[in-house]
Amino acid sequence: MPDQNERNKLLAAEFRTNGGWVEEEKFKDAPLLLLTTKGRVSGRSYLNPLMYLPDGDRYVVFASHQGAPQDPDWYKNLIAAGDATIEVGDARVQVKVVLTAGAERDELYARHASLHPRFADYEQNTTRKIPVVALEPI
Repeated sequence: MPDQNERNKLLAAEFRTNGGWVEEEKFKDAPLLLLTTKGRVSGRSYLNPLMYLPDGDRYVVFASHQGAPQDPDWYKNLIAAGDATIEVGDARVQVKVVLTAGAERDELYARHASLHPRFADYEQNTTRKIPVVALEPI
């Protein structure tokens, strides 16, 4: 099994070849985007495939980290940067980061979990409030 960065590169190659779709069971039949962020410490570019929830012209992503007790690195990098590049289908889009809160956050998370029930499990498996981030095209 390749390390996470190699796995992400393989998924990205498949995503780009197939117009935004991959065969991996975890992502099959789910809306997927590629998020490119700059490392808040290293300054390097990092690529992460993420499921998202379409919300008008926004792309909403969830820092679930599969229910781990800490936030994922991509989320920390994204918040530190304030903007990023995403790939959706064949399009590359510059986005600004909007951290949701309160009722809006809860509604978006519940909507996503209703479509992808494992996200309800992630929320139950951690004591942290899973961040929900809206990526708005610039």
